[in-house]
Amino acid sequence: MSPQKARIRMYKVGFGDCFLLSFLYAADEKRHILIDFGTTKAPAGNPDLMQEIAEDVRAETSGQLDVVVATHRHKDHVSGFSTTSKRDGPGDIIRSLKPRVVLLPWTEDPDTKEDAKVPTKTRDAHGLRKQLTHMHAVAEGALSFSQTARAGVSEALRGRLAFLGEDNIKNVRAVKNLLTMGKECRYLYAGADAGVADVLPGVSVRVLGPPTLEQSEKIRKQRVSDREQFWMIAAASANVGAETASKPIFARRFIAPDGEREEEVRWLTERLSRAQAEQMLGIVTVLDNAMNNTSLILLFEVNGKKLLFPGDAQIENWEYALSKADVVAKLADVDLYKVGHHGSRNATPRDLWNGFGKRSANARSGDRLKTLLSTEAGKHGQESKHTEVPRTTLVDELKHKSEFHSTQALQSDASMAFEDIEVQF
Repeated sequence: MSPQKARIRMYKVGFGDCFLLSFLYAADEKRHILIDFGTTKAPAGNPDLMQEIAEDVRAETSGQLDVVVATHRHKDHVSGFSTTSKRDGPGDIIRSLKPRVVLLPWTEDPDTKEDAKVPTKTRDAHGLRKQLTHMHAVAEGALSFSQTARAGVSEALRGRLAFLGEDNIKNVRAVKNLLTMGKECRYLYAGADAGVADVLPGVSVRVLGPPTLEQSEKIRKQRVSDREQFWMIAAASANVGAETASKPIFARRFIAPDGEREEEVRWLTERLSRAQAEQMLGIVTVLDNAMNNTSLILLFEVNGKKLLFPGDAQIENWEYALSKADVVAKLADVDLYKVGHHGSRNATPRDLWNGFGKRSANARSGDRLKTLLSTEAGKHGQESKHTEVPRTTLVDELKHKSEFHSTQALQSDASMAFEDIEVQF
């Protein structure tokens, strides 16, 4: 049995990802995969959006999900999996669909030590899971700081701190639900068996990332700039200190009201507060990128047609995959690409993009690459530093050389919105 076509339902979730990938067979047989289900900043006017999407997924799957994929634990990818005490939240609805298999990156395996380099209980080295554990504490501090910092700290800077801080908090309810909702939970790394052959007949699923730390140490760190690979005009820079406290430099009892402070003192305190906020933003940004480098990269293949879903994988994650000649050959004829990390500058390396053989400026090409972008401008990064998401130069290239689909083109108002994209096999 082999699918005749795939349909990808791309939901508009604001800044986040949510895709329902359905494989359609003969005689109305269908298999369904939910790939991520989260948002950090949902479209305004619809507080029940994730609930509505969960109900739509239930209707589209006729009450049965085959596979759930959570590419990594950032809030904008997993928040919808959260449950409520009344068991009526969006995560409860997804749980009720009794997914046969749940796929997660190896760093989520609860039996793997915090200091592991690989998904086993035997390694004892300075590993990535410990870094991620520390990251959550820093994220909470950043969020707290964004809510209390005032003097010298602009609203835009507080907003960026709040966004990254909130996105990196553990999302405990969602992750616990993911770990227990399926009949089987598999923790994957580059080259691992996805274990879904019986669930998805006729569909090959290759795991391209993330690598373990034994496969590549590069995923520990995020590269600041790379003129050859990043979609940027000028190199960005970041000055990141080793440690930053989340508390203001001066306790409130030591800060006099503006009218009672000398101008010189006010000038100094405001600049010290801004320097602290900028340093914390640098730290939490680096840690945010470490989480992205744990993202699953999955390549689905049916009868030679290929669908690539890389979550938020960034260049350090991609470098391991692109160092393998057989992987590069596989990616050369990808038919559909879910754009990485909402269109950020370092999640679609130029080597990856240039390797897609079905890129074409000919809109009438019958074999033209399809690209899917779930994003919302103005939520992440700065245009002045060429870090805005989505990156303008990347979007221009996607529009010019692919059949481009973006959630930003969907009109939602206060109701749920989505687009269905089909690939014929």
